[in-house]
Amino acid sequence: MRRVLPALIGLFAIMLGTAAAATAEPVVTAVRVGEHPDKTRFVMEISVEPRYRIFTLPDPFRVVIDLPELRWAPRSKLPTGADGLIAAMRFGLFAPGTTRIVLDMRRPARVRGVFVIPPQQGYPYRLVIDMEAVGRAAFFQARRAAPLESRAPLAPPRPARAEVPRKPKSDNRPTVVLDPGHGGVDPGARSISGANEKNIALAYAREVRRRLLATGRYRVVMTRDKDIFIRLRDRVAFAQRMEGDLFVSLHANNHVSKRIRGASVYTLSETASDAAAAALAAKENTADIIAGIDLSEQSEDVNKILIDLAQRETMNRSKYFANLLVKQLGGVTRLLRNTHRFAGFAVLKSPTVASVLVEIGYLSNAREERLLRSAKHRANVAAATVRAIDAYFKRQNALNRS
Repeated sequence: MRRVLPALIGLFAIMLGTAAAATAEPVVTAVRVGEHPDKTRFVMEISVEPRYRIFTLPDPFRVVIDLPELRWAPRSKLPTGADGLIAAMRFGLFAPGTTRIVLDMRRPARVRGVFVIPPQQGYPYRLVIDMEAVGRAAFFQARRAAPLESRAPLAPPRPARAEVPRKPKSDNRPTVVLDPGHGGVDPGARSISGANEKNIALAYAREVRRRLLATGRYRVVMTRDKDIFIRLRDRVAFAQRMEGDLFVSLHANNHVSKRIRGASVYTLSETASDAAAAALAAKENTADIIAGIDLSEQSEDVNKILIDLAQRETMNRSKYFANLLVKQLGGVTRLLRNTHRFAGFAVLKSPTVASVLVEIGYLSNAREERLLRSAKHRANVAAATVRAIDAYFKRQNALNRS
């Protein structure tokens, strides 16, 4: 028995270790780029054998890599040369169960080959993707082929929808929809210390929600409550599906000038209030492109419906709330000049839900970045937002009674 017991303990330890390895969260541990005379090689080290789907998108040219949900923990940043084929890379949760990597290409490129190297010589599994620059015509010809997929197929992405029940008919409270900007594969702006806008926006939305719920006067729903990508049109559709009465999209900005700082509030107008507002709307409206969405076949009819005269009353209510919010924010934080601005933000195009987009401040300004990351400032901004919401619905209730 004394001889058998150590052997049994050893066997049990091996079984535990095997089980732990089997249940460990899959992780990306390294990424590398190699420039060769005839190709660019992109390599990912992954703790499990990868299932993948790889395809290209045009205008701008991108290579998109879909994988099962993975944790991102590379030991170093992606090394890209100044004149390499890959200009930039993004990684994040695209949909429940699907991680997406988007490679921005400097010119049209096709995927020449994909293969997986099994674990050996101290390396885990390696997913190897070879790409080469091609002309525009050759790019579109190659794109007609089916996506490149692993032998064990990857399930298609499931739409990311917040699991929120419909509003009960007995609930007469207004519904406030909070929209933390960006998320998942779309990080948004990056601060000078490396913080991502998507995380700042989510933290502020959660604080506003906490304070609104504490009043007991509102039903509050969020377009996302975790780090996941949501398409712009799906955010608008969610607000309408939830029978929203007010939509507040939260963001943080950046600027080439490190001196610019201050909050601003935007409402929808196809005529921008100034060049800066137009540029910001154009940047925010590229979120779907950043996340690797194919917009080439999107119908223009939707846009014509959304910017119809029937939206006039919604836009007027949006402007009224924006003015209330500017007044409240001015008591707790610095504001940009001409704080209430107008531009054609896609996320504000609900025909029925009063909507504003709030740029809380600039992550590119060192002083404001510290403020945006502080719990005290977050609490102050959230409290100001709640006061503006209270004032807005107080007026709406009075109008409904008259």
